[in-house]
Amino acid sequence: MLARPGAVAATGPDAGVAWHYGAPTAEQRALEAGVGVVDQSHLGVVTVTGPDRLTWLNSLTTQEVATLTAGTSAELMILTPQGRIEHVAALVDDGETAWLITETPEGLAAFLDRMRFMLRVEVADATAQWAAIGEPLSLPGDDGTVTWVDPWPHVSAGGTSYTDAASAPPAPRPWRLTLVPRGELDAEVDARLGTGARLVGTWACEALRIAAHRPRAATEIDETTLPHELDWLRTAVHLHKGCYRGQETVAKVHNVGRPPRRLTMLHLDGSGADLPALGATVTLASDGKPAGRVTSVARHHELGPIALAVLRRSTDPQAPLLVDGEDGPVAASQEIIVNAEGFSADRPPKPGPTAKGLLMGKGCAADGGDMG
Repeated sequence: MLARPGAVAATGPDAGVAWHYGAPTAEQRALEAGVGVVDQSHLGVVTVTGPDRLTWLNSLTTQEVATLTAGTSAELMILTPQGRIEHVAALVDDGETAWLITETPEGLAAFLDRMRFMLRVEVADATAQWAAIGEPLSLPGDDGTVTWVDPWPHVSAGGTSYTDAASAPPAPRPWRLTLVPRGELDAEVDARLGTGARLVGTWACEALRIAAHRPRAATEIDETTLPHELDWLRTAVHLHKGCYRGQETVAKVHNVGRPPRRLTMLHLDGSGADLPALGATVTLASDGKPAGRVTSVARHHELGPIALAVLRRSTDPQAPLLVDGEDGPVAASQEIIVNAEGFSADRPPKPGPTAKGLLMGKGCAADGGDMG
């Protein structure tokens, strides 16, 4: 798609596809109107085949997929033994193959291949053969194509939400990824353009993703990220399934702990021309103390410059913030996503003294303590 008229190449995590095609504001409006098509061919595709594929993936990941029916979409994670996010994947099974769309295809395929043991499964990195097309639709395709429908922001079965009850709901964002043979990507895009769709770049889809409070693996995650910090227990974690790597930390933070950080959306001062860089430091306007970092940033066609940031959970939700910018600090206000208390919507009742000691160990705090 970079050969299309007006195409400007994206950089960073979206390198390899178009940032925009010359009219990013109109492109955002097309997405909101449901008539956009986005080249997402920079995403990776991993396939798992064999009769044991779903029960095997169920044992390794955060999601309940053992009985996933053909065509049903799910989202899952691979965690470290300490419960940190290592891989995130969109999953849809067609009855013979489990298709995993991910931003870490090489690492995910290598991990899965190491874990096969004697089970009847085969893992392949199919990124060279398949490409993804993004569309602002919430229904699967009706032509037999492999289509993953994003469940965000709904709370999936077995999930929970850390969203602040008083917060405004995220902006709606219907979204699906359709897999097509990579050699047919141009033709598939042209077929959609022929029905009235508009070619849209990642500037537009990232701006709408941020407004929808939707975390992304390539931007929001670092080596210490817990799913709770990003409100990702909504769609990617099943709290009542069997054992998997990292489950102990997931359960402990949810039941008796609190995540040390929280995702928030920032409304940035738009008087300057430049946006803060990914990773820019966020500080308290009152005293200049560090509060966190910017993880995603874009210029929205209605909201202006907006960002996602991961902040210390204890940061005052009402506190004015400053974001490091190329030409000096940029003022920012918070739109709360994950609540500052660190409790989910269905957190179990506070344990008694004996239970707290058993669950948290010596020196636990009265409310269950913070989890680092």
